Amino acid sequence: MKKLRILWTDDEIDLLRPHILFLEEKGFEVLTASNGDDAIEIVIAEDLDLIFLDENMPGLSGLQTLSIIKEKKPNIPVVMITKSEEEDIMDQAIGSKIADYLIKPVNPKQILLSIKKNVDNKRLISEKTVSGYQSNFGKIGMQISDANTFDDWAELYKRLVYWELELEQNPDSGMQEVFHMQKSDANNGFAKFIKKNYESWFSGEKEMPLMSPHLFKEKIFPELDKGQKVFVIVIDNFRYDQWKLIQPLISDYFTVESEQLYSSILPTATQYARNAIFAGLMPYEIDKMYPQYWLNDEEEGGKNMKEAELFETQLKRLSKNYKFGYEKITQLKAGEKVVENINDLLNNQLNLLVYNYIDMLSHARTDIEMIRELANDEPAYRSLTISWFKHSPLFALIKELKDRDVKLFITTDHGTVRVQNPVKVVGDKNTSTNLRYKNGRNLNYNPKEVFEIRDPHKVHLPKSNISTSYIFATNDDFLAYPNNYNYYVNYYRNTFQHGGVSMEEMIIPFIKLKPNK
Repeated sequence: MKKLRILWTDDEIDLLRPHILFLEEKGFEVLTASNGDDAIEIVIAEDLDLIFLDENMPGLSGLQTLSIIKEKKPNIPVVMITKSEEEDIMDQAIGSKIADYLIKPVNPKQILLSIKKNVDNKRLISEKTVSGYQSNFGKIGMQISDANTFDDWAELYKRLVYWELELEQNPDSGMQEVFHMQKSDANNGFAKFIKKNYESWFSGEKEMPLMSPHLFKEKIFPELDKGQKVFVIVIDNFRYDQWKLIQPLISDYFTVESEQLYSSILPTATQYARNAIFAGLMPYEIDKMYPQYWLNDEEEGGKNMKEAELFETQLKRLSKNYKFGYEKITQLKAGEKVVENINDLLNNQLNLLVYNYIDMLSHARTDIEMIRELANDEPAYRSLTISWFKHSPLFALIKELKDRDVKLFITTDHGTVRVQNPVKVVGDKNTSTNLRYKNGRNLNYNPKEVFEIRDPHKVHLPKSNISTSYIFATNDDFLAYPNNYNYYVNYYRNTFQHGGVSMEEMIIPFIKLKPNK
């Protein structure tokens, strides 16, 4: 293993020889400098892991040297060592992004601890993460075998997301491939679970989990009935792993009161799942009761243009009379306008805000080569999500709401999965075009490769004619036509899609938050 290289800069460097020998005996390579100018030359010329820097030196002071080092090599951790305990010097050093601050006289154990904190900690954390996952590997395998309820799968998915994000911090550990194989096994098991149980949720044979049509009635209306002002933020295409990344940012302003994973309905597509959320009904009932607000897949027109109207129907059916506002944000200016109008929004008891950025990102990643390169894998896709959120009007809105007496709900209609494996399907010209599900009357496919629903009414889905059926891709499959097959497969492989059966698409977050006091 490569020796850690340390530069120690002090005008009394000869007096520190015992400390340097101690570090060399511990396996570190120590370079020395007796002034700031020499230190800067070494920093420019050498590959260093850590710098110890005396604050009080003739010529360039420690703070001046620190400033130049940070310009030249901003990522090298610098530990300031000084006799002074004056607060303004500490503030200047900390403001210059030092990694640590030690007061003379220092002893070898202090030095060693500082090295472990600022350099060796990455290796130690990495080793602990890898060994932690290795020890959990068997337990996760048992969970996959034993899961027989939706809640079991939700807990398993939480555990997998935890380890995915932990292992992501150490991509060179060799554990990534092992993890992805185990996650694929879990998704295969989840697909078998859905095939076995999905229809029985609607027949009453098995207990139905919390699903898209239940959210308002069971989770949000009770808060409104208490007189609480509520903001509901629906982030289209928002996965649980993405929530766990933005949660630390939100925690400065809001506390998580409850975190629940619920089940999106099938198809896990905006047209079906989000309309079901706002209507409080399954798509079949929407089509029958409010045909003016529903378009089937083969019909022209926007499929989610009537969400506010559908929500009004839910209020009327349940005899609710809340004053509410609805906004769909698809552009930066629209998001900024929501923040500007926050006082007007607070006149409503309920505000419904739909943010379409992540869905637009996943589609752009398919269609635009530059975005595909920026989000070439799962970590990069998550990185783009958190970058957007940090600078988004949505985050600005959340900051503004912190000092208001509101309850905040953050949720989504469905997630998304990165597809890899093509599955052939043949359909007529009226077959739906989605890559993760198809509906139509003349579908030709291998039933072992998909989840098929021959009678859509059993799961409360509409059908355009008497012989319409639905099929859903599972795990990381996508549905491909034989025509121009190779081009089609190469174009869509490794893109993010939704509509089918996977933990990422179906097991999705519903978060209740209250402002920090």
